[in-house]
Amino acid sequence: MTGQFFRSIRAAIGATLALAPAAAFAQEIGRPEPGQLGLQQSVTTLMDSIRTFHDGVLMWTITLITLLVMVLLLIVMVRFNAKANPTPSKTTHNTLIEVVWTVIPILILVIIAIPSFGVLTDQLTMPDGQRKYLGNNIFSFGEVDVPAPALTVKATGEQWYWNYEYVDQGLSFDSNMLNEEERAATKPGEPRLLAVNNELVVPVDTTVRMQITASPGGVIHAFAVPSFGIKIDAVPGKLNETWFNARKTGLYYGQCSELCGQDHAFMPIAVRVVTQDEYALWIKTLAEGFVDDANATLPTL
Repeated sequence: MTGQFFRSIRAAIGATLALAPAAAFAQEIGRPEPGQLGLQQSVTTLMDSIRTFHDGVLMWTITLITLLVMVLLLIVMVRFNAKANPTPSKTTHNTLIEVVWTVIPILILVIIAIPSFGVLTDQLTMPDGQRKYLGNNIFSFGEVDVPAPALTVKATGEQWYWNYEYVDQGLSFDSNMLNEEERAATKPGEPRLLAVNNELVVPVDTTVRMQITASPGGVIHAFAVPSFGIKIDAVPGKLNETWFNARKTGLYYGQCSELCGQDHAFMPIAVRVVTQDEYALWIKTLAEGFVDDANATLPTL
């Protein structure tokens, strides 16, 4: 009975999302668009679970709460206005009502919390090739297999740019935002305030372990890429971990998501997901020379 109930809920959610206007979700993968409604398109298992939780649980919950509050307000306006009640009530307490408006919000929060624990756990549990993940089905645990990490990248938040280190290869470089003149000259097709000189390059269909920290003596940053469903603090002296496995090639943008000082708004994150062969050539060229030489091997988007 329980399984049938959950399957019915999933089917209803899927049908509702399918009927949503296409324009609401029409957007280029990996970047926000003007007038965009909803979350960015997902390219990872982590973001799948976040989208399903948001669209299938949170939006329905807040919609029902809003409708309930509106109905209650209308009832109060009609039944308890001065014309309908020339002699106002002198009631000061109602134990039943006070219990109800305390208990029901608690129950709603508990219902929301239960699936959210699974989503949060997935983001902070490193794949080992055996544990299964939520994926696109918030009500059914253990549906998606994720391989163990094949690549480890350490992202260090500096003031105010990112340093990426390919831990196993012993290679590193800085990633800085391009100003308007640099962007127009080198990457005119990329968005303002998001284009960087050196993107983080990773292979498609590969689990990437992200180690996140900030430079000693620096400030707290946060590494966030919405299409990947990852967001984690970069704290000086502390090494946090998260992961992603991107299933589509492309360029995906994020930003520092922790107020970190005067140039907080100018710390974009750009992750280039390429094919296995393109990544192999890029990392080989990087090992032999400079990051500019390696970037020259990447195809034009």
